[in-house]
Amino acid sequence: MFAKCHRYLLVLFAVCLVGSGLAWSQAALVLHAPEAAKVLPESVFFRGQSAPLQLRNSAGIKFDDGMFVLAALVDTSGYSTSVQQKYQAYFITEAAIEINGHSLAPGAYGVGFVGGHFGLMDIGNHDLFSVDSTRDTELKRPTPLQMIAEETTPGRYRLYEGRDYVVISRPASSK
Repeated sequence: MFAKCHRYLLVLFAVCLVGSGLAWSQAALVLHAPEAAKVLPESVFFRGQSAPLQLRNSAGIKFDDGMFVLAALVDTSGYSTSVQQKYQAYFITEAAIEINGHSLAPGAYGVGFVGGHFGLMDIGNHDLFSVDSTRDTELKRPTPLQMIAEETTPGRYRLYEGRDYVVISRPASSK
């Protein structure tokens, strides 16, 4: 009887340890359009006016500490041609991140993929930086905008516009 009870307690203890470990090490989640749309606003402010987001073309990452990185294509029809050429999506990050190794502070930004480059602007349409984007000819199902976790490197995520992408990661000091 004692051995049976002892075995039961050991199993219960092991289950509790495993369960608590899973809760502590919850991995980051890639958010697809339905999940990202739940936390994104319907319209955003950029360069002096509001514009609706295309929530069906949105994506994000929810890091294990609860911080979000979100992106959504924007209806830029009310903007000048010069703004439309480089401002394609709204990008929000609650955490310090890196894009292709370039540091980015938390905030809201305008972004766009143009001619093999990914440009990032503040909400006043001032260029902050531009990095080379990569073309993924192996991507099976390109969509207007998506985020995908890199299979070979944990903690790295690709922000795609069609087949072009940049890599998003958290700096080592903030993980």
